[in-house]
Order: sequence, then structure tokens, then C-alpha cells
Amino acid sequence: MTMLSRRSLLRAGAIAVPAAVLPATRPAHAAAPLPVVQTAGTAPATLAGFDNVVKTFVKDRKITAAQLAIMKSGKIVLARAYRYNDYSRALPTVSPTSLFRIASLSKNITSAAIMRLVQDGKLSLSAKVTQLLGLTPADPRMEQVTVLRLMQHLGGWDSTASKDPLWLDHTISAALGIPLPIGHADIIKYATARKLDFDPGTKMVYSNYGYLLLGRIIERVSGTSYESYVKTKLLAPLGITRMRIGKSLKSEAVTGEISYESQYTNKTVMDTSGTVVPYPYGGFNMPNQDANGGWLASAVDLVRWTLAFDKPGTVLSSASIAKLIAKPEIGVNEYGSWYGGGWWVRQVTGHVNTWHNGSMPGTFTYLARLQNGFSYAVTFNRREETGSLDYDTIDDDMNKVSVSSWPTTDLTSKYF
Repeated sequence: MTMLSRRSLLRAGAIAVPAAVLPATRPAHAAAPLPVVQTAGTAPATLAGFDNVVKTFVKDRKITAAQLAIMKSGKIVLARAYRYNDYSRALPTVSPTSLFRIASLSKNITSAAIMRLVQDGKLSLSAKVTQLLGLTPADPRMEQVTVLRLMQHLGGWDSTASKDPLWLDHTISAALGIPLPIGHADIIKYATARKLDFDPGTKMVYSNYGYLLLGRIIERVSGTSYESYVKTKLLAPLGITRMRIGKSLKSEAVTGEISYESQYTNKTVMDTSGTVVPYPYGGFNMPNQDANGGWLASAVDLVRWTLAFDKPGTVLSSASIAKLIAKPEIGVNEYGSWYGGGWWVRQVTGHVNTWHNGSMPGTFTYLARLQNGFSYAVTFNRREETGSLDYDTIDDDMNKVSVSSWPTTDLTSKYF
């Protein structure tokens, strides 16, 4: 579902040709116009360095839908949409509020929901997952899996040793003798009947399945759906109304959702027809990804969401936030960072930086909270598939930008 950014720091310069609006194809009067990066939204002159980074990133990779949003000290100071247009085909409109699949940026949302339940006295981080969900595992070591270990990827699953069950729809369907599409309960039944890959709590290995289980714990404890709980308890207090769980098929896209691009195909997981489909549209089951990677959001929604961690008391208390990003029992990694609840974390002088990326077919996203009250989000409708241009370099490029003065204008009311 995602590859992690494992750099110890978050890091950014470049060029392109802007346009006022984004829905144009080749003008009838123009002869073979040169490709351009078109933009929409607001990018103050003092933040041109960040704007140029994304323009160049989009141009070099020929990305047809992208966004950048920047927050400084609680104010949204840049909100921008981009697309590469070579005039070879009609392109849909993309705006600063267009919705993108955000993939594993969903994990810090899920961890925040868990911490809200803990804060409200409804859940303990030391609670055993088997007891919470009524599971009878084949591997007795699963009795050692706690809520906190799920949040910190210490649960015992290793997708390099035994494949990620979130992407095994056909295998699970055949193993359980049930038709496609499969659901959460089917994935859990399949995984619970198999051995863990390592002793829980002994090492950190990224696990989408662990976050699927957290989503089910949220439902069991709250008595409502995962999506409903997040919208009510986490997003509504911040005035975020656009975000929602995505659907699998292009015909199910919500208003304002962009189109996803991938060179790969897969047999559909939505039925037993065996039809080969574009990977982003039925090649995986989007609602099944909910708690580990199923949310839709715009970049401005994502930077607004960081206030859940930057303004204690709005969604989570200071104590809850501290527990969410606390160092795990295994300590820090070789880079001096660690995995908290849905965030990579690094201590810098006087501050804690947190960041995460998201990646699935048709999606790459990045969200960072840095020192000096600076947060940014980027979204793209494609991820690296050719092996030539790494998307994870976006943090390096952004971190190279220097700002002489920050804008004082707040764009928040324009988008919320």
C-alpha cells in the first residue's frame, strides 16, 4: 500500500509556465504548442521557491494532477494546483480543493482516532487486540499484540516474508472459498489463521494489516463506523468537510475527485469476472484500505488536519499527542528517528518533526510538520513506476527552500 520515507530529515528549487485556469486542451488557433505546467490557486511571491519546486517536479514527471498547500503558524499561506499539459489529450480540471487518494497519510488519522478513544476513557493502549476483536489466532504470539504495538508497527507481520493481506484479494477469495469482493472480516479470518512473522514488540516492520485492525477496533469500541467516527470526532472540530473514504471504481468517484494514472493493470478484485482493469480502478479494493490508506483529501485539507496535533485541545490533548508520537519500546532507528502513531518522528532542537508519505497505484502524497510552525502537503495522481525519477525526493527539494519573509495573509477562509 505504501513505501515509507525513511530519511531522518525532511527536505526543496525550479521552473515552469503558469496559466490562469486548468481546463484547456490545444487551442484551435495554436500550432503544436509547447508542453506547459499550468497552475491555479495562490502562491505568494515570497514562497515562489516552494511553488517552483513542485512545478519542476510535475514537469519532469509529466504529472497531470498535483497540489501543494503550506501552513505557517496555523495560517494557510499557499494553496496551489498543477498539471502538466502537452496538449495531446483533454485533461480534467484540477483545483486546490480537488480530492486525491492520500494512501498511507490515512494512518495518522487512524492513530488520532485511537488516541481520542483513549483520551475519552473508552480504550487502553495496552489492551490486547485478540480480546478487543474476539479473535482466536493460530499463532499464540498474537496474544502479545496490543493497540500501541499496532500503532507503532510492532505487531509481528512482515509483508516481505508473508505477503500483505490487503493486496491478496484473489488469494483470500480462493482460500476461503468465497466470491469477490472480499471484506474486512474475510481478510482478518485469513490472516488470523496464519503464523506471525516475528515476535510482537521486537522490531518495527511496516504493516497495513495492523492499521486495518485498528480501524475495526475503533468501530467495535465506538459503536459506529470508522469513517463516521473520524468525521464526527476528528474532522468536524477542525471544519474539514470534504474528506471521506474513497471508492474503487472510476464510476464511483465523488465530485471534485481527480483521475488516477498508472501504467499497470490487474484482474479486477470487485467481482469474479477476471476482467483486466487499470490498476487504480478495481485492481484493489479501496474501501478495504480505509484505516490504513483509504481517505480522500485535498492538500489544503491535509495541512488543516495538522492542527489536530499543533493545537492541543481542539481534537487531542497535549498528553494524547505526546503518547501518539512517543518513542516505541524498541527505541530509535539508525537515522535517529522512530515511528509513532501514523507518523515518522524526529527530535530536533526545541521541536519534534513528523512526516509520512502515501503510495498506491495512481497516488503519491507527502505530509510534513516541521519546526517553526511550518507544515506542507503535496498530492500527485501518479507514483513512480519507471525506476527513473524517485518521488521521495520531494522532501529533499522542499527542505532546500529558504524564505526571507512569510506572508501574513491567511487563505483558510477561502477554502473552509
